[in-house]
Amino acid sequence: MNIYFLVEGDTEKIIYPEWLKYLIPELKKVSYHDQVQKNNYYIISGKGYPKILHDLIDNAIDKIKETNNYDYLVLCVDADEETVTERQDYIINYIQESNINLGKTQLIIIIQNRCLETWLLGNREIFLYPKNPTSLKLQYSGYPLSDYEEYYDVSQFDPELMGNFDTIRYNHAKFHERYLKALFLANNTTYKKTKPGNAVKEFYLKEIIKRVETTNHLKTFESFLNFCKMIKNKIGSDLNIEKTIESVLTDPPQ
Repeated sequence: MNIYFLVEGDTEKIIYPEWLKYLIPELKKVSYHDQVQKNNYYIISGKGYPKILHDLIDNAIDKIKETNNYDYLVLCVDADEETVTERQDYIINYIQESNINLGKTQLIIIIQNRCLETWLLGNREIFLYPKNPTSLKLQYSGYPLSDYEEYYDVSQFDPELMGNFDTIRYNHAKFHERYLKALFLANNTTYKKTKPGNAVKEFYLKEIIKRVETTNHLKTFESFLNFCKMIKNKIGSDLNIEKTIESVLTDPPQ
């Protein structure tokens, strides 16, 4: 089982490998696309959207065909200002109109609605930590945390459904990122796209998973989780088959 992850930004390239250590520990990362052998994955950033489609996907297909050893191409992008369906349909239409042939490799599209930071807002535990509003550096967060919470309390309501009260300065994705930064700053820590801090930790991931399991929130994150569960089950099934074959070969029936 080998997977080629083509992710939208550099933050995903940092966070996804850390999450995969917990979600699919049997899956091991390789540094180069042609190093995959068995139960490996390769991950590369598309440097933004639509660059990931127009410039990177053709290159990814070439590498997949060259290696001829990938089961899945997983394309991870933000929804941004579109709906999940609109973004997904555009990608599918682009691939079809470009006559992109994946061969035996299956395409999986993961939409982050609105962005990766939206998923990270799903950690309710961060709202329980002591707040220190005076430590907020507004050049990072844009507004004090209280302004964001008064507009939309993501600890109670689905982060994926949150709007944006400052459409002049921010799109939805940037607004969600600023909200997350305000949360981190209120807890005397920081979040940056290049240094996501506690967001890579297992305890942080577990809180987002708990949110999905106890509410109807974060449906696109749930899709990502379901994909990981499917891969983990397939790897487990393959390992069981191999053990059975090995057992038969080493201990043939009398």
